[in-house]
Amino acid sequence: MDLKSNEPFWLLKNGLIESYPSLKSDEECDVLVIGGGITGSLVAHQMLIDGYKTMLIDKRELCNGSTSATTSMLQYEIDVPLFELIEKIGEKGAVESYKACSDSIDKIEKLSKEIKSNSGFKRKKSLYFASKKKDVDWLKKEFKVRKSAGFDVKWLESDEVLKQFGFENTYGGIVSKQGASIDAFKFAHELFKLNVKEGLKIFDKTEMTKVEYFKGFNLVTVKSGFKIKTKKIIYCIGYESKNLIKEHFVNLKSTYAIVSEIDRDKFKNITNTLVWNTDDPYIYMRTTDDGRMLIGGGDEDFYDAEKRDQLLHKKEKEILKVLKKIKPDYHFYTDFVWAGTFGETKDGLPYIGEHQDFKNSYFVLGFGGNGITFSVTGMEMASAFMKGKKHVLSRYFKFGR
Repeated sequence: MDLKSNEPFWLLKNGLIESYPSLKSDEECDVLVIGGGITGSLVAHQMLIDGYKTMLIDKRELCNGSTSATTSMLQYEIDVPLFELIEKIGEKGAVESYKACSDSIDKIEKLSKEIKSNSGFKRKKSLYFASKKKDVDWLKKEFKVRKSAGFDVKWLESDEVLKQFGFENTYGGIVSKQGASIDAFKFAHELFKLNVKEGLKIFDKTEMTKVEYFKGFNLVTVKSGFKIKTKKIIYCIGYESKNLIKEHFVNLKSTYAIVSEIDRDKFKNITNTLVWNTDDPYIYMRTTDDGRMLIGGGDEDFYDAEKRDQLLHKKEKEILKVLKKIKPDYHFYTDFVWAGTFGETKDGLPYIGEHQDFKNSYFVLGFGGNGITFSVTGMEMASAFMKGKKHVLSRYFKFGR
C-alpha cells in the first residue's frame, strides 16, 4: 500500500538521513519490531532500555511511509472530543486516554533532551476554534468537561481570538497550554542512530512474507528467503495492518497538506500555537521551525493511491479557501503539497495489545491525529506486556473492544 504521494515536506527537507542494509543472513533475537517509522523507533528504543536483544525490519527505507507524511503536531486532544469519548467508553477510560496523550508530550520533550535531538521539539499552545455558530454550544461543553477533568484550558470569545491570533470569522474557541511540534522524521532517525550504537540491528528494504508460530518463539521469513527466529514480534505497521488483520477495525482516510514559502513575519501570531477547527473534516495548521506555515485537512475515504493523488490540486484549493475565510488579507504561496493515508477508528483510539490470530506478538497501532503521542503510550504498554504486567489503558485499546 502506498502511504504517501508527491513529495512530503519532511522528506525533502531532510533528505536521505541514513540507509541500512537489507537482511542477508538468518538471525535470532528476543524482540523483532516490524515497521521503521516513528512508532517503531520508539518501541525499539524502549526494548533496548529494557535489555532485550532487538531487531527491526521495514520493507522500505526507514521513515519513508507515513512518518514522512505526518504533520508532526503533538496534541493531547483526540479526534473524538472528550465529552463524546466519555459517552462511548466511560469517564475513566476517556480521561485516562486524554491524559496519556498529554503525558506523552512531556515524555517526548524529555527524550529529545536526553538524546540531544536536533528535531526542533517546541512547546506550543493549542487553539481549537468554532468555525460555525452551531458548533459553539458543543465546543463550550467540551471546554467545561476538559476543565473539570483537570486540563489547563481557557475559553476565548471571537473578538479575543482575533486579538490574540489574528483570525477573523470565528465563533470563539478553546486554548490549551499543552501542545508541541517536532520533526518526527528526523526524531525517528536520531533514535535509530542512537540505538544502533546500543546494539539494535536494523534491516530496511526487508519485507516480511511469512510467520510460523511455535511454542515460545516465532519464525519470520522475509522476501529474500532468510529467516529470523524471535521470542516476540511487535508490529508497528500503522495503516498497513489492515492488510494483515482479517476483521474490519479501522477506516482508511486520505489527508492532504500544504506548506508555504518561508515568511516569518506573517505567522508571528501563531508561531507558538497549534490551530485546528470544528469542521468535519477539520482543518489544522502549525508553523515549521524554518518559518513556513503548514496546513492540512480535506480528509476523505481512501480507495486507491492514484485517485487520492489526482485530488491534490483540488484539495489545495479547498484548504486555502478555509484559510482565506479566517485570514482574508493573507496570500499563501504554496511550496509543497502532498497527501498521506491514515486510519480512523470508531472511538479515535489506537489498537495496542495482543490479537488472537498472532501468537507471541503485540500490535502498537497509533491512529488518527494522535499517532505520535499514542506511540509513546504504546512503547510503555509494550514494555509492560513484555514483563507480564497490565496497563490501565489495555481494555480501552484492545482488539474486539
